[in-house]
Amino acid sequence: MWELAKELKAMVIFGEHRYYGQSLPYGKESFKDPTKLQYLTSEQALADFAVFIDYLRSHWYPGQKVPVIAFGGSYGGMLSAWFRMKYPHSVQGALAASAPIWQFTDLVDCGAFLKTVTNTFKHHNPTCADNIRNSWMTINKVATTETGRKTISDTFRLCKPLQSIEDVGTFKAWLQETWVDLAMVDYPYPSNFLEPLPAWPVKGVCSYLSKPLTPDVTLLSSVYEAVNMYYNYTGQASCLDINQEATQDLGTMGWDYQACTEMVMPICSNGKDDMFEPVKWNFDDYSKQCQKQWSVTPRPMWPIIQYGGKNITTASNIIFSNGLLDPWSSGGVTESLSASLSAIIIPDGAHHLDLRSTNKNDPKDVTQAREKEKEIITQWIKDFYN
Repeated sequence: MWELAKELKAMVIFGEHRYYGQSLPYGKESFKDPTKLQYLTSEQALADFAVFIDYLRSHWYPGQKVPVIAFGGSYGGMLSAWFRMKYPHSVQGALAASAPIWQFTDLVDCGAFLKTVTNTFKHHNPTCADNIRNSWMTINKVATTETGRKTISDTFRLCKPLQSIEDVGTFKAWLQETWVDLAMVDYPYPSNFLEPLPAWPVKGVCSYLSKPLTPDVTLLSSVYEAVNMYYNYTGQASCLDINQEATQDLGTMGWDYQACTEMVMPICSNGKDDMFEPVKWNFDDYSKQCQKQWSVTPRPMWPIIQYGGKNITTASNIIFSNGLLDPWSSGGVTESLSASLSAIIIPDGAHHLDLRSTNKNDPKDVTQAREKEKEIITQWIKDFYN
């Protein structure tokens, strides 16, 4: 994005989403009372951006024709696409990278997300995925006793030992998040998007899980080595904290609230097509948790009503790019829908890799994707001036 802006002599402007970063309408009190969160919605954020762009045009470039292109990755990519749909007069086009705009109720299979995670691990080593699948049963078996829970706590060098079955549930959720995050950031060079990591980190963790592992202690020890590489690649951590999210600095409070109101993304697993414990999607349980945490009831159909679901062919000038190593690609637009709704696939790409700066280790497919994106965006700008 930075390189393209320089080439096209464009200005890059970031609009901070309300309730994220420093844009807190009620300051430190913004998240303490659910009644103060009523303005935390995607549609409100889009309206903010529209007003902001209008201000920039009228105050910085009065009387001039100035094209604007929206860029975004992940949730930002969803906003980018939706912004072009909702405010086509404000932006001439949008690049929506790794934007799961279809990861909503009944639009895609709820099992597709974790199946994609599994495929990313299989891509590096099929046995690795098998070992992770087998680890859940081992954890459940060992964790039934106090002695077993101590064994797990010691093996994984947990900061706080597992005391109860509820703690074991938290531990397993933490492990699942670890595997998901690794698939997201499986970049071809060292990065620190979520954690400081080496190139191809999934390949790195799978080096500890590359052959069939028995007995239980050996399997658990190998899973620990894999997880420790993710959370402690620098070797500075003396223990692992299962209550600390890798995404804690990425505005998770705002996203957690939105996930309980409008961004309801069903995810499930069957333990056969994926490497996770079988878990069905249960909206009632999900809703109860949202009521408990935020005193809100999720509206799973609202994004579909608001943004059209899969019925978006009346929109135009949107690029949907997806890396197939990225689990969020399962809810993305992976086939072009019209001449101006283009899908760009990056087989060796992780989460919005195409938005990152050029690197000598970039796979050929991401380089080609960036060139195609530049070609399309350049044409949008030419069309605007003509």
